[in-house]
Amino acid sequence: MTANDTTAERTVIAKRVEEGEADTTEIRDLARAAGYDIVGAVTQTRTEDPAYHLGEGKVEELAALVREERATVVIFDNQLGPYQTFNVGNKLPEGVRVLDRFRLILEIFGQRAQTRKAQLQVELAQLRYELPRAEAKASLAKRDERPGFMGLGEYDESREQDIKARIARIRDELERIEQTDQQRREQRRESGFDLVAMAGYTNAGKSTLLRQLAADIGVDENEDRHPDLDTTAESEDRLFTTLGTTTRRADMDRRDVLLTDTVGFISDLPHWLVESFKSTLDSVYLADLVLLVVDVSEPIEEIREKLVTCHDTLYERNEAPIVTVLNKIDRVNEAEIQRKREALSALAPNPVAVSAKTGENVEALRERIHADLPDFERERLVLPMTDETMSVVSWIHDNAHVETVEYGDEVVIEFEGRPAVVEQSRAKAGELVEASA
Repeated sequence: MTANDTTAERTVIAKRVEEGEADTTEIRDLARAAGYDIVGAVTQTRTEDPAYHLGEGKVEELAALVREERATVVIFDNQLGPYQTFNVGNKLPEGVRVLDRFRLILEIFGQRAQTRKAQLQVELAQLRYELPRAEAKASLAKRDERPGFMGLGEYDESREQDIKARIARIRDELERIEQTDQQRREQRRESGFDLVAMAGYTNAGKSTLLRQLAADIGVDENEDRHPDLDTTAESEDRLFTTLGTTTRRADMDRRDVLLTDTVGFISDLPHWLVESFKSTLDSVYLADLVLLVVDVSEPIEEIREKLVTCHDTLYERNEAPIVTVLNKIDRVNEAEIQRKREALSALAPNPVAVSAKTGENVEALRERIHADLPDFERERLVLPMTDETMSVVSWIHDNAHVETVEYGDEVVIEFEGRPAVVEQSRAKAGELVEASA
């Protein structure tokens, strides 16, 4: 089933909150992103019922709505335990599926995964989700002393071991893939590229901003494919348009920058799910600079909550400077932008406000990227005039910013570049001097 499927299953949303009113906006967006047709919702404010999550009376109300709307799926915007899922399912008409929030997210991830790396990460997350449930089922079956209780029994003990073994194999394969990715990143750095990563929540406009900043289409045919790699593609206003990363060469005057767009954050992701996508997040953790993109048209409290979550995730392992980008300024007036700047100053000092849609202020963002990237080193080399020298000069032109070149009995070249490039150029110059001696 896809988001465009005309036979999308009729679905009822359920949500419980401890206090206040239950907001079902995001879970509706997630369900639609997965291709479900929302036909109703049931919400409740109360403490969690250990047997049904909702109160038993509210579950009866849920079942009545499911029958009335002829729904075939119920999606909870909460995490359900295996026993709660079983109990709720028994109250519903036969054949109605029960998904909780994280099962839905994993389903969306599965629909979006198009590369081997993405598919492995999705499977790892699914297995990590299923493992405690398999353990619980096996435990319940043993305690009840009835093989087959809740469809449980010896099978679940075997399933538990199968899951653990598969998790270990996936981790090994992902580690090998990440070693290859790390080698690629290092090769790019040695070639003079600065690595800039884009992070933020889904629908913050990262993909649109990528197109504004990018000079050309993808730089590596082995990169995960992305809708923006099709120059005719439009940025879609839906969650999880892509899973994985897209890297493009940024349009910068004096620096060679590779810009990587990563999968967006969503609220309330559990640690096990974030950890399953660690290798994708390494594109952020190992960057030279991070652009944290937020939707400035959202309410202040919502922006603040998202910034806190992003910072908690990024600062866990990230050492690169973070520039907050307040996107979608075309949707708000200047007074509101200023008010939000002041309110969020502790979390987002000196942000850059842009409109990725219209291109407004994107040039200022380019200047900020240049200013916040690691400083270049300056170098002046004196090279012997040989045929091999010309190839070294060409290499320096390709990997650094050349200021002057003087040709005579010797070649004198002045340039600035990343420390790794300057170091390589010195080594190449040394080899030329030795060869000509």
